[in-house]
Amino acid sequence: MQGMKVKALAAGISLLISGVAYAADVPAGVTLAEKQEIVWSLGGEVPTLDPTMTTDDSSSKVISDLFDGLVSEDQEGNIIPALATHWDISADGKTVTFYLRDGLRWSNGESLTAHDVEYSFKRNADPASAAPYSWYLGTANILNAVDITDGKRDKDTLGVKALDDKTVQFSLTQPTPYFVKMLSHPSTFPVYRKAIEKYGDSWTSPDHIVSSGAYTLTNWVVNERIDLVRNPAYWNDAKTVINKAAYLAIENQTAEYNRYRTGEIDITATFPLEQYQQIKQERPDELLTMPSLATYYYLFNLDKKPFDDVRVRKALAYAIDRDVVTQRILGQGQIPAYGVTPPAVAGFDAPELPWASLSQKERNQKARELLKEAGYSKDNPLKFELVYNTNEAHKKLALAMLSMWKQSLPVEVDLANQEWKTFLQKLAQKDFSLARYAWVGDYNEASTFLSYFESKGMNYSRWANQAYDKAMADALAAKSDQERNHFYQEAERIFADDMPAIPVYFYTKTVIKSPKVGGYSTTNASSNRYTRDLYIMK
Repeated sequence: MQGMKVKALAAGISLLISGVAYAADVPAGVTLAEKQEIVWSLGGEVPTLDPTMTTDDSSSKVISDLFDGLVSEDQEGNIIPALATHWDISADGKTVTFYLRDGLRWSNGESLTAHDVEYSFKRNADPASAAPYSWYLGTANILNAVDITDGKRDKDTLGVKALDDKTVQFSLTQPTPYFVKMLSHPSTFPVYRKAIEKYGDSWTSPDHIVSSGAYTLTNWVVNERIDLVRNPAYWNDAKTVINKAAYLAIENQTAEYNRYRTGEIDITATFPLEQYQQIKQERPDELLTMPSLATYYYLFNLDKKPFDDVRVRKALAYAIDRDVVTQRILGQGQIPAYGVTPPAVAGFDAPELPWASLSQKERNQKARELLKEAGYSKDNPLKFELVYNTNEAHKKLALAMLSMWKQSLPVEVDLANQEWKTFLQKLAQKDFSLARYAWVGDYNEASTFLSYFESKGMNYSRWANQAYDKAMADALAAKSDQERNHFYQEAERIFADDMPAIPVYFYTKTVIKSPKVGGYSTTNASSNRYTRDLYIMK
């Protein structure tokens, strides 16, 4: 893209010409219901509605209805214009300039400008904000981001500058081919400065919040529900169909499915694993299984013994039979994972990993040898705690892990579950030994999975490997996609050799959706499904 003026992607251009960057696409012949309201299940309580502070998929779902970014995704996952109509990339690839739409407004009617974008990025980078996704700015190679988050430079030196009310410019330390894709993540969305400065952490309450997206917040009952209503100040409100959206916090999957059956929920977050075949038989057109950009892990805390020993980490990883997990326990098309990056990621070719080519019998034997070398035996078993967030499926899988480990290895494992918000806090505080984890891609490119484990990444494992960091740096500097994929493969091999986390399986996304809901994409590998794209049919 060097030296080219980028008017978004091809799909974005055609939509832009018609005056709409995205909107609910109601097919001809569809009769809309008079009542345009939808109820989503989130699977658990939302930890935050502050874009700068979000780290989880549930929060991001609601935040993406409340707020807009410079760019967004269409229903196929392509990057399209949002607050910005287009952007320029300089000849050297190190300067990216976005041009905002005319007449952008916050939900309170005030103008939304490029200065709001600049403020929001600097707030994210500021160590005083303690933003959990501040590392993301460094991964995006925004000038001075790493030094600012490390406390070595002032936030005002960040390479984000409003040139005027409608133009914001990003200065990068090096060309970053996926930079624009990264700006579809909610942590990069502009936030309203006056509310934050006046109300502090409570600025996201229904009485105080000011938003920019298709909907505004009217109600938030913790551990129960969140209610949104259409935002008349939204720049594309004329193309929005659904008037109200509700999100229910339901951790029990059986209860969630029962509420779907009674019509209280239109789209579930998941479903009871043990009822999969029955649901598939009874509701074949409502049970949707889609590709997914997500990997399920068990994450080690390398600061805690015994997981500072790579032999212990590998032993536990090898002793898991992933075919049993994906075919017998889950059984909805999930794929055994021996590496970091899902096969649904565009343009990625996974390397051949030696441990993946072994039979399960051979892996089990290797696991026993490694644990014996590390000093563990029946008389001195490996003892640790495995923690997971409260969820029937996670519990079922944790019990399966326990069974597999005990069959092959001298181990004593305690299982512990925690409510979602507490679980996230424990991870961030590194207060765990081995934890259930998952990573959902922030954008459709291998770096969103691999950069997590860089020294500068989010990396709850506290893993740091210079060779891995170099492979990722070389990938960024690669001159072609083929060369970049070569370095991504090298990073995967280094990960497998050091095993800072146990990859278990690559997700599919399965939900149950009411037949009356239209516009829901079943092909987009991204987790993003926006209420603004949907409609209710008679």
